[in-house]
Amino acid sequence: MNNIPHDNLAFSSGHAAVNGINLYYEIYGQGQPLVLIHGGGSTIQSNFERVIPRFAKNRKIIAVELQAHGRTSDRATGVTFEQDADDVAALLKHLNIAKADFLGFSNGGTTTMQIAIRHPQLVRKIILASALAKRSGVPPQFWDFMKQASLDNMPPQLKEAYLKVNPNQQGLQAMHDKDAQRMVVFKDIEDEKITAIKVPTLIIIGDKDVITPEHALQLHRLIAHSELAIIPGGHGGYIGEVTTLTPETKDSEFVVPMIEKFLNKK
Repeated sequence: MNNIPHDNLAFSSGHAAVNGINLYYEIYGQGQPLVLIHGGGSTIQSNFERVIPRFAKNRKIIAVELQAHGRTSDRATGVTFEQDADDVAALLKHLNIAKADFLGFSNGGTTTMQIAIRHPQLVRKIILASALAKRSGVPPQFWDFMKQASLDNMPPQLKEAYLKVNPNQQGLQAMHDKDAQRMVVFKDIEDEKITAIKVPTLIIIGDKDVITPEHALQLHRLIAHSELAIIPGGHGGYIGEVTTLTPETKDSEFVVPMIEKFLNKK
């Protein structure tokens, strides 16, 4: 494990051998663990760099990079939300963490749902940020776009973020292709599995998100102990996701205080 200051914020990092891959993780701060799970085509920094310093003031942050993403190795199978959930669960066992809170963004939100479904004993509270559980949760043209997805159409900020931490063009292509294929074959999470999530849940979405407000409301109605927040803006603007940032972006616009309030509730 390496101890490196990162933008004046000390953190440790390492790789854990779990389920046949070397899973990269970073740990910041102290206190109640909060696991950050990135979205498709992303790294820790491209999704969470702007909010990690804020969260780390009050709790232990464990940020991961999933199979084929960033500094984590690949395996000779496609990526699935179920496997990602099992990999994160194995990482927590490796780190001797018995229970944690989880914040998953986009695909990471879907993975977080699978953690709550498959490994409920690990979960204290979850935040589902722009998470998808049903194919009807995005406009129909999203699926047409995914069928024709190419690396050329990937947001340049995400490509740059990957290559910054792993200068491997073949790895970038593999990550893109596996993430795109995962969405092409995506199947609805059954209502019974969603309603089986009993932990306190905060659902967050942008009002101009990829995910529809109707889908967020559907999740809110299916998950018993859930709260719903619809924030002005697009996909991940509320956490400072890299493709949403502009020179005018202010950290005070991020939803960290709202998430902190949710996590601190008894």
